Amino acid sequence: MELGGCCRTYTGVGIDWGSASDQQLWSQAANELAGEAFGELFERHADRIYAHCFSRTGSWSMAEDLTSVVFLEAWRKRTEVRFSGDCALPWLLGVANNATRNAQRSLRRYNLLLAKLPPPEPEADFAADTAERVDQERLAQHLLCSMGGLQQAQQEVLALCDWAGLSYAEAAVALGVPEGTVRSRLFRARQHLRDLADGSQARCMPLSLSPERLLAGGTPA
Repeated sequence: MELGGCCRTYTGVGIDWGSASDQQLWSQAANELAGEAFGELFERHADRIYAHCFSRTGSWSMAEDLTSVVFLEAWRKRTEVRFSGDCALPWLLGVANNATRNAQRSLRRYNLLLAKLPPPEPEADFAADTAERVDQERLAQHLLCSMGGLQQAQQEVLALCDWAGLSYAEAAVALGVPEGTVRSRLFRARQHLRDLADGSQARCMPLSLSPERLLAGGTPA
């Protein structure tokens, strides 16, 4: 193996990490080039995973933790998993879905226990620089509230296709279901969300704001 600038020669083939496909990077992540190859995969997809986890939880801190969980799981399984297609994102989002489900179950149990405790004394808000993040979390919570009437499977397909921007085929890989199932779930989810819109206005602020716009500091349209 020879090193030369940003391009490395491996078994006679020059690899420029920036232009290598996800499949090439994943294959290298199981050998002595694992750190650099996996690092490039992280740089490519971490923001999308973070945005997806935020859209499913409405919490910046939980999204950060879940993003770490996703890539830790990917690192552990890098020698076992072989994803289809050229992009690792659908498989990574599938891992994110599983991690989010587990976190939400744990959070529900935690909240049930917390509800039995006396309320804490109020603390002064001295962190003014976090106000924007708090506002964005509030917006995300409104968005999740408006989706509260959807089934879990409908919420997941809506988040993957409409928010994360996956194609039907990529969402099918992420969810482990046929492409036709993705199409039918997404159609029902969108229709159900439209039906819920009027009834949800009393308790939720309707938003047309994607997690990517929230991450960019956007505001409701």
